[in-house]
Amino acid sequence: MENQKKRIFSGIQPSGDLTLGSYMGAIKNWVALQDEYECLYCIVDMHAITVRQNPAEMRRRTIEQLAQYIACGLDPQKNIMFIQSHVPQHAELGWILGCYTQFGELSRMTQFKDKSAKHKDNITAGLFTYPVLMAADILLYQADLVPVGADQKQHVELCRDIAKRFNSVYSETFVLPDPFIPKMGARVMSLANPENKMSKSDPDGCIYLMDKPEDVMRKFKRAVTDSEMAVKFDKENKPGISNLLTIYCTATGKTMEEAEAQFAGQGYGVFKPAVGEAVVELMRPIREEAQRLLADKAYLEGVYREGAQHAQYLANKTLSKVQRKIGFVGR
Repeated sequence: MENQKKRIFSGIQPSGDLTLGSYMGAIKNWVALQDEYECLYCIVDMHAITVRQNPAEMRRRTIEQLAQYIACGLDPQKNIMFIQSHVPQHAELGWILGCYTQFGELSRMTQFKDKSAKHKDNITAGLFTYPVLMAADILLYQADLVPVGADQKQHVELCRDIAKRFNSVYSETFVLPDPFIPKMGARVMSLANPENKMSKSDPDGCIYLMDKPEDVMRKFKRAVTDSEMAVKFDKENKPGISNLLTIYCTATGKTMEEAEAQFAGQGYGVFKPAVGEAVVELMRPIREEAQRLLADKAYLEGVYREGAQHAQYLANKTLSKVQRKIGFVGR
């Protein structure tokens, strides 16, 4: 009997080290989804090369990302975890779907405009057709749901348009995916500039999952706050303190009221190190488990090989159906 659980597909580029923001905002939620849904989590290395990468660094980050996923609680027995380039069906379906995507649709993609402005010296065809490959990633597995941030919602809408177009020409072939906004993960802002989201490209304002405890403490002690000394949540007037309170509550499980009461009258000299210590303790088991896994290369290789085999089995079912419908001779 077919698995009746809804299927989720999500992919993250190995273009930078995972952060506390990635964990609190996304990965923590994924762990909660693994019993309820059939989940595929892909390390999308093919997407990462739309901008230039250091090859050795990208290989390192790809393996580290897999180890960190498992260390955060994603179970390889419950989730299909694999590396995108190990499943060539992504590229094959990407080419086919590119022939059912209009140039004008791709020209309207906001992210292409943003990235083109940032990488003026390297505006490639891959950067332009990136959303078609993303559509192939999703449609290949007949995913029902795609967890996305606001910046990727437009790409899921394009994916649906491509799938509808193909279905209308060749009869029902693809499931139409819906964007999936999980129960709100904490939105973690930069420690250096609390107006901006925590980003892996901002080392001073960012906590990386593999940071040493002393580095975590140093960054929290330097976190930007305000000239008052009251520890209270007020996003408008106290963005720095509000961000630290959000992090503290997510790390400890305390409510905002409990946290405010705990630090009433104590000042930032006590509060900031306390947040740092809570994060150190939250990340310690993740960091230690990731380091243990990284020392066992054979185990990680087994996970991504098995994941790719499982993914290829599902991908082939879709791709062979598509190839037959468009008139390719069967292999």
